[in-house]
Amino acid sequence: MTSRRTLHFVFKIGDRNATLKFYREILGMKVLRHEEFEEGCKATCNGPYDGKWSKTMIGYGAEDNHFVCELTYNYGIGQYALGNDFLGLTIKSAEAVKNCKVKNWELKVLSENIYETRAPGGYRFVLVDEPQPCTDPVQKVTLASSCLQKSVDFWTKIAGMKVYEQNGKQATLGYSDEQAKLSLQDIACPVEHKKAFGRVAIACPRNELKGVQNAAKEANGTILTELVSLDTPGKATVEVVILADPDGHEICFVGDEAFRELSQIDPKGNDLLNEAIAADKSNEWYSKHRRAKPDA
Repeated sequence: MTSRRTLHFVFKIGDRNATLKFYREILGMKVLRHEEFEEGCKATCNGPYDGKWSKTMIGYGAEDNHFVCELTYNYGIGQYALGNDFLGLTIKSAEAVKNCKVKNWELKVLSENIYETRAPGGYRFVLVDEPQPCTDPVQKVTLASSCLQKSVDFWTKIAGMKVYEQNGKQATLGYSDEQAKLSLQDIACPVEHKKAFGRVAIACPRNELKGVQNAAKEANGTILTELVSLDTPGKATVEVVILADPDGHEICFVGDEAFRELSQIDPKGNDLLNEAIAADKSNEWYSKHRRAKPDA
């Protein structure tokens, strides 16, 4: 399935200021685009919430050839409970390791040249202390599995990935050598998503979307959102199918042709984000009313 490519992982964030400091100043990522929405997404892109929210795409380069992060911020929620589903995003970046040390950010040694750090909200990042490659520093996203072979079967037969390596407890899959990989780790217990659950996005040719949906149906898989069109004001309309794997990990398959147009880097993205943060008075409102911003 070389026509398919991994795109991004969705993180729900509660503290936009602290989170963006981590991504911009620690990881060294750049804002690719930013969008504000007055109501929830019909494909639950921001989770099961109906109110005002924003989406910030951030990474080391355009999604045409980089795996990036989608940060979704619901104005009325302060933080999200973490499950055991997301096990980390691995990034090769000596620069990020140095930034952690210089800025006194949490940094735990895992092995030689391998470190662990945490984003605000608790999301785990694994940093490889090597120079950033000229391609994509993001190496893989790791998700938990309660039954490794069942997970591998889904991601190969339904998602169309190939297995790069596999042992009794871990499997690495992907679409091509140049793209960020998916790592599945058997945790030998049920996978709990709680409220901070994310979503993997995968681009495939538009004419394959129906086939992805049909393959899931034939396998009695879980279809969270059947083929639907999503509008972004002033930008391309994309079609998506959203599935869940055997452990409930969400996967959004999006039509590649329209998504390439939608995902172009917006040179005003960073300014739009800064303006939105400055205009966000939700914390002040809760403080004025002597209430804590609710947790999800």
